[in-house]
Amino acid sequence: MLQRIQTVFLMLVALFMLLTLFFPIWTLRAENGELVQQLLAMKLSDFKATDEANAVVYFPYASMAICALISAIIAVVSITKFKDRLMQMRLGALNSLFMAGALGCGAWFSTELMKEVGASGNFGIGLFLPAAAMMCNMLANRFIRKDDKLVKSVDRIR
Repeated sequence: MLQRIQTVFLMLVALFMLLTLFFPIWTLRAENGELVQQLLAMKLSDFKATDEANAVVYFPYASMAICALISAIIAVVSITKFKDRLMQMRLGALNSLFMAGALGCGAWFSTELMKEVGASGNFGIGLFLPAAAMMCNMLANRFIRKDDKLVKSVDRIR
């Protein structure tokens, strides 16, 4: 199980998607460098809000965190299904959808916040981690498919 390269890629997928939960996706700083707004996978924090209720907003921003968490869980489950390569490929395809959902949500929310605020802000590493996870997932699926072809060719010889 651990000696296969696709296991390493799937571990990277799980790691990248879990790190997405903790790194900022988008930040807005004032001219003096003070943090004004910060979008994380779970919430939007407004540091200039006068009302405590408006300081942290979870809905709909938590949808990105949900997609990232489900994607990390699917990657771990896919690692444990190393004997069933067809199931691993199906889980990889499903995982790609959740990673695309996380990436799409992050891009959508940050662009909508830029339009709302009227300032560009800065994209954080949390926006790019799902893209890196998608690349690792594609590589893992490629190596799973390669293993499957190898096993089928050996079965034909017997």
